[in-house]
Amino acid sequence: MAGRSPHELTAEQSRWAFFGATLFLTAVGFLGYAVAKGVILPFAIGWVVLQVFGYAGSLSRAKGDFAHPLFKSQVMIHVVVLGLLVALILRGPPA
Repeated sequence: MAGRSPHELTAEQSRWAFFGATLFLTAVGFLGYAVAKGVILPFAIGWVVLQVFGYAGSLSRAKGDFAHPLFKSQVMIHVVVLGLLVALILRGPPA
């Protein structure tokens, strides 16, 4: 780590932190949409709560390392949740 401050992130850590932040902002944006429209509100609230506790827990156990496998798995869980949300939206309301 010569020539680098201990607080600087590696390229891999930056990438995973960006993915996590993007998914979190997507969840917060969807929560705003769900509140405004009054649809899928429990899903939207649960997703944000799951992310807050999941990211906080995994980062505390990984000692702040965004490239730790525990944090990566947390990000991939939320990619799956985003896929479920897209599937719900594409399926549309029942006829």
